[in-house]
Amino acid sequence: MAEFTLVIGNKNYSSWSLRPWLAMRMAGIDFAEIVIPLRQPETKAAILAHSAAGQVPILKHGERTIWESIAILEYLAELFPATKLWPDDAGARAHARSVVAEMHAGFRELRMNMPMNIRASKPGQGMTPEVAKDIARITRIWADCRSAYASAGPFLFGRFSNADAMWAPVVTRFATYGVALPAPAADYSRTILDLPPMQDWAAAARSEPFAVAEND
Repeated sequence: MAEFTLVIGNKNYSSWSLRPWLAMRMAGIDFAEIVIPLRQPETKAAILAHSAAGQVPILKHGERTIWESIAILEYLAELFPATKLWPDDAGARAHARSVVAEMHAGFRELRMNMPMNIRASKPGQGMTPEVAKDIARITRIWADCRSAYASAGPFLFGRFSNADAMWAPVVTRFATYGVALPAPAADYSRTILDLPPMQDWAAAARSEPFAVAEND
């Protein structure tokens, strides 16, 4: 029996669930998963059975329950320092935490107008001037991280970190909506999409029997 259980929403739609799931897969942390289909009449009650917060993801570790993606990522980094889910350098680590917090709290227009839907292909849909501003900020963040901290690898801070886990759902949005990206951002997006765990997640999303119609 796995020491950890991760309660997630179904993989086509749950951007927040993808974040700790990807971090755990990339870090080699074994876990069981419970998938709760979103947008169903029973969804809320099913989630509340695991956490009073009423949202996924939820990490269960023994008698401990940790919710909110960012808190789960911090917990994993503390439990497994050898996985180096944060950069070693204090300055890089502070920068990584800053861009993670900005992702956690911001980019409302992108979230609202380009919701995660891995199975869909909706090029050109959802673009507004406000979304374009969000995208410009995101690609600037990626470029700044790569320029300052990524000399040793293809991720935002060289090796894979919690920062990449937090931005991974945005990469899927850009793919779904056919967002034209500058070359550095396009290269980074391809790095994320080509990760074996990301391909596993996408394959599961496409085969889910309980996903709603693509024209929702």
